[in-house]
Amino acid sequence: MKSSTLKHVFSPLLLSLAAGLGCAQAAPEMVVVGYGGAGQKAQDVAFFQPFSAIDQSKLIQSEYNGEMARIKVMVDTGNVDWDLVQIEGPDLMRGCEEGLYEPLDWKVLGRADQLIADAAQACGSAALVWSVAIAYDTDKLAKGPASWADFWDVTTFPGKRGLRKRAVYNLEFALLADGVKVEDVYAQLNTPQGIDRAFAKLDQLKPYIQWWEAGAQPAQWLAAGDVVMTSTYSGRVAQAAQAGSHLGLVWPGSLYGMDYWAIIKGSRHVEQAKRFIAFANRPEAQLKYVQQIPYGPTNTEAAARLDPDLSRWVPTAPQNLKGALAMDVGFWVDHGEELEERFNAWASK
Repeated sequence: MKSSTLKHVFSPLLLSLAAGLGCAQAAPEMVVVGYGGAGQKAQDVAFFQPFSAIDQSKLIQSEYNGEMARIKVMVDTGNVDWDLVQIEGPDLMRGCEEGLYEPLDWKVLGRADQLIADAAQACGSAALVWSVAIAYDTDKLAKGPASWADFWDVTTFPGKRGLRKRAVYNLEFALLADGVKVEDVYAQLNTPQGIDRAFAKLDQLKPYIQWWEAGAQPAQWLAAGDVVMTSTYSGRVAQAAQAGSHLGLVWPGSLYGMDYWAIIKGSRHVEQAKRFIAFANRPEAQLKYVQQIPYGPTNTEAAARLDPDLSRWVPTAPQNLKGALAMDVGFWVDHGEELEERFNAWASK
């Protein structure tokens, strides 16, 4: 869609969210922080560039790996160098309670009724639905893994495994590998015995683990033959497969949730950031994003317009949700800090 058309449909929203463009023009360099790689390149095409053209404002992109401590220091010191960040659900909820983010008025932002459940939060707006799944190179494994039990099976599938270096995701996957049913995973993790069971299962695989911290690493490691299989954000591998790489995803046992846009408390570009969030929730913008990288849209109208060939890579497609596990954000808000500390101590041994 041409920018002139977008400007026509977007202008009422601009008027409702700001007294004019003078504020944006006076302080044009809003800093938007994401997770880099293919996902952020897709955001640049679908969101950042079109929004800047419509809003007649500038933004600067940066990237991080989800370091909450850095955001907390900014707020505590009043030296806020970032404005809008992409953040995971548990970190959003915890940070909102701690006063790290600006509140959002959904009556002003609008479109909350078009968004999927839990997308419109007090301090955040869902940016995408992600999924973490098993990926492998179909050229190197004639018969690939079908479950997390297979991921742990180093006899049938010898070689290194890639896992993200955090407790979140891995404790769930460990229990699934140990035979816990999807519907019982968080009931188990809510007990000391279940947590011990997850760490004991991770102990079995520890000698074979290669830890990843950036979302781009899993696909790179598979291409280089550094790992035989890996956990990964589905969109990264789906995009690589669409570009010609022979990579496969195992959807059963995948874990899905949402990332959010949040405005850091003390930002000097609050109104510009709110206008961006409103733009990013438009179905046209989200559809363009999913066409760049197949993460799940949060706007239901965008989801309804997806091409069938594209939807097979999207985590929220019905066939991909079979046997998948929805992240229990509340669990990680309540227990995340202690479990990450335990995990870091365990990983360093």
